[in-house]
Amino acid sequence: MHTESEQQAPEDLSHAGSVVDKAIEYMLEQNIAPISAASALLGGALGLLSRTMDDRSIASVLRQALDSVESGELRSLPTLPKDPQR
Repeated sequence: MHTESEQQAPEDLSHAGSVVDKAIEYMLEQNIAPISAASALLGGALGLLSRTMDDRSIASVLRQALDSVESGELRSLPTLPKDPQR
């Protein structure tokens, strides 16, 4: 069960999401494969979490992400257009 503070998104989350979206867009424009871009972003995110959270909290974040995958929640997100060069 999540506490109220865990359910509230930080005020700067939307801004951070926009910055990440621009980084993704830039990487794809540079012909970086989506799996490479995603792996780099995930590695960076895990590195940041490891510097700012304890292991138990990181595991909780990862469990929430896994729950989103297993529930199909991520499949409802828009997909990238197909690149005919790939």
